[in-house]
This record gives sequence, structure tokens and C-alpha cells, in this order.
Amino acid sequence: MKTTNIMIVGVGGQGSLLASKLLGHLFVKKGYDVKVSEVHGMSQRGGSVVTYVRYGEKVYSPVVSEGEADYIVSFEKLEAARHAPMLKKDGKIIVNTQEISPMPVIIGAAEYPTDILEELKSKGVYVDGLDALSLALEAGSAKATNIVLMGRLAGYFEFTKEEWLTAIEEVVAPKFVEMNKKAFMLGYGQ
Repeated sequence: MKTTNIMIVGVGGQGSLLASKLLGHLFVKKGYDVKVSEVHGMSQRGGSVVTYVRYGEKVYSPVVSEGEADYIVSFEKLEAARHAPMLKKDGKIIVNTQEISPMPVIIGAAEYPTDILEELKSKGVYVDGLDALSLALEAGSAKATNIVLMGRLAGYFEFTKEEWLTAIEEVVAPKFVEMNKKAFMLGYGQ
């Protein structure tokens, strides 16, 4: 079995670490060898955060190299564009259509690029965009955006919806389980 490579990209505070923990937990329960690696930028200051999740029969390295990602789950459009070179030729980007301005945009030194997703698509990149923030708010909290995106990602895997929901029950703090299950289902159903 080949190794499957997933990148989770976003900015600090968006829940990428919980998302990677959920994936790792599910893949281990299914009997795969799993490696998870977290790369923090200035995450507490709204900087870029990247997490690699790799699973397969035997995984030797936790890091995904350029051109190797099967999936990129992006919590924000600009992060999707920034990390697109990591994608395999037939890889997929699942992206929250939210825009979070980086510091150069906030201070007026740069402008947020327009038509980011359309530009990626024009280059032949498979882009699956959704307004995960609105769905998370519908589930009960903006903080559930990460789980909405996991719900969307789940549609690309052979695991059952029930296996994903059980993993949420086992990984998420009990008081947030129901909200996160609702968030997952909203992403899954889109």
C-alpha cells in the first residue's frame, strides 16, 4: 500500500492541531502506520501553521516533500495558494473560502490577492472550496471550522461516516463532542 500524504495548513488558532490529531487517531485505529509532524510559524501571532499527516503500511518520515501531498486541507485561501506547490499532480485541495489577512495586508504594505482559487483552478489544480466558517457557526462555533473541513475531507476516503464520528468522540473534549459531530456532518454533507 502506498503512503498517503495530507497537509493541513492555516494560521494560528484555527485548530489545525486538533484536526491532525483526529486524522492520526482514525488512521491508527484502522491499523495504519502513521506519522504526524507539526511545523509552527508565528502561530500565536496569526502566522502560518503546517501539519503533515502521513499514513500507510510503513511510513518512514513525518515530512511531506514538494509535489507529494495527496490532499491539502487549507483553513484559508491564501494558505492554499502558498502551499499548492506541495500537491501531487492529481492531488486535491480542500479549502475554506474565508480570507484572513496576513500582517503585510493588515499594515497596508500589501493587498490581499483576488481570485486566488480561480487562479489555482486555471493551473489545473483540483480545488474543493466551501464556506466552512459559516457551516461551523451553524454547528455552534467558529472554532469548529477545522472539523467542518475534516467532514469534507472524509468524503475522499473509504472510511465510514461512523468511524469518523467515533474518532471525534474519542479525541474531542466531551463538552464539545456534539457540536463537533454536527460540524463534521455539515462538512460531510456539502
